[in-house]
Amino acid sequence: MKLFQALGLDIRILIAQLVNFAVLVFVLWKFGYKPVLKFLDERKEKIEKGVEDARRASERLEEMEEREAELVKAAKKEAAMILEKTKKQAEINRQKIVDKAKEEIGQIINQEKDKIKLEKAETLKEIKADIAGLVALSLEKILGEKINGKEDEELIKKIVKNLK
Repeated sequence: MKLFQALGLDIRILIAQLVNFAVLVFVLWKFGYKPVLKFLDERKEKIEKGVEDARRASERLEEMEEREAELVKAAKKEAAMILEKTKKQAEINRQKIVDKAKEEIGQIINQEKDKIKLEKAETLKEIKADIAGLVALSLEKILGEKINGKEDEELIKKIVKNLK
């Protein structure tokens, strides 16, 4: 006690101040520190949840980008296959059209050849008929009289046959 008195301290005031300080600490603990701690804990949980959500979103974004890249790659591959298939089909169709055109041209040429042969045969037939008429007329003039029809016809056939 003498020590406190030597230092100029009153023990009763010191005890009263300690009690006041304890009450103050209790009040601050009860009504200040706990709500602040609770608020800080809640805020910490929200921040951790936000960080976790951001990490998940980032992972999800990376997965989506990988899927997108795979889909684009698959789509390009499929497009290339379709293009190649289309080119092959176009080449097949072109070849079919060319073959069909060649076939039609061949048919037309054959038809025209047949027509020419037929016209040639008809022309030859007409020429032979004309020659027969001319021969008959010439014979009439050479002989001076008309031979009967049967003899005339045989003679004309013989002359026409020799013309070949």
